[in-house]
Order: sequence, then structure tokens, then C-alpha cells
Amino acid sequence: MKRVAILISGGGSNMLALVRDMTQAHYAQPVLVASNDPAAGGLAKAAALGVPTASVDHRPHGKDRAAFEAALAEKIDATRPDILCLAGFMRILTPGFIRRYEGRMLNIHPSLLPKYPGLHTHALALAAGDAEAGCTVHEVTAELDAGPILGQARVPVLPGDTEDSLAARVLTMEHQLYPAVLRRFVTGDRTPVSLP
Repeated sequence: MKRVAILISGGGSNMLALVRDMTQAHYAQPVLVASNDPAAGGLAKAAALGVPTASVDHRPHGKDRAAFEAALAEKIDATRPDILCLAGFMRILTPGFIRRYEGRMLNIHPSLLPKYPGLHTHALALAAGDAEAGCTVHEVTAELDAGPILGQARVPVLPGDTEDSLAARVLTMEHQLYPAVLRRFVTGDRTPVSLP
């Protein structure tokens, strides 16, 4: 069974969707939930589900990203994961870290990539007058939010939508899309998943 480590920075709702799907369907084993914030709410949620947790606070490392990533990689590698899932992990990773896990690191992004990489995706979709928004799971490469797309889910943009209302609807689809992509990815299937 494939071993999966998950990186978070906050409440970990996508992490919970992944962990619950793995443990219910028995296609992979969550071996670690790690965060760059020791106070991240998702750590306690993961521990409550019996998943080992770790944190490496990025703040004491200042601008020394390599030192932070070395400490993080040490925690990750101790659990021998086959796959690394970024689930709301809010640190931009260096090319060196990405190379270490190349071909086995996934990320979920709240836009229909290649539209709107980076931050403020829902505001950008609304400002552009887009008819639909959504989320994307992709392989992580050195170029931000530009790796091969492994799945997308779409939602309509409704009249009167705000950033918050659109984000909430997209998040619901994230919780469906990420586990669906991971189920395929653990078997070596990189065929993109498409939800409505």
C-alpha cells in the first residue's frame, strides 16, 4: 500500500478529505501530516484520526528557505512516503526541495489552471467576469502552479457571488477532486480526472 504524507498550513479540510478517503477505501496509508505552523488546526484533527503529525516552524529560519526545507524534509523522509500531497501548504518551495520529491508530489489549487496561478484566485475570477471557476490538482514542478494537470472540477459563478461564497463552493469540489485524483495516482494512472 502506498504511503502518503500531507503538508498543511491551516485547518486542513483537504487533508481530512484525503485521510478519510484513504482510510475508508484502503488504497493508501496516511503516514504523516506536517505543517510549517505548529499552531495549525489541522494537526490536532490529524492526530485525532490517528495520523502521526509533525511541525517545522518556518519563522525561526527567516529567509533561509533551504534550512527550513532541510528540517521539513527530515521529518517527511523519516516516514518513507511514496507520495507527498500539498493541501493548503502556504510556502513556496525551492527547486531543490521539489527535485527531491519530483514525480510524486501533488498540489491542489483553487482555480482552473492555467488561469490564476498564485493567490487571490476567486477575486480574479470575479473581476474577470468568468462564467465558471473551480479547482485543479497538479503535479508540483519548479514553476509555480504550472505542473501537469491531473484533475479539475468546475463550479458556476453565480450572480451576486462574493469571494467567500465562490470559495466555499469551490472548496466543496476540492474535497471531492483531490481524493479522486489520489486514488488514480497511487496506481500510476495520470489520466486527468474531470468533475462537473
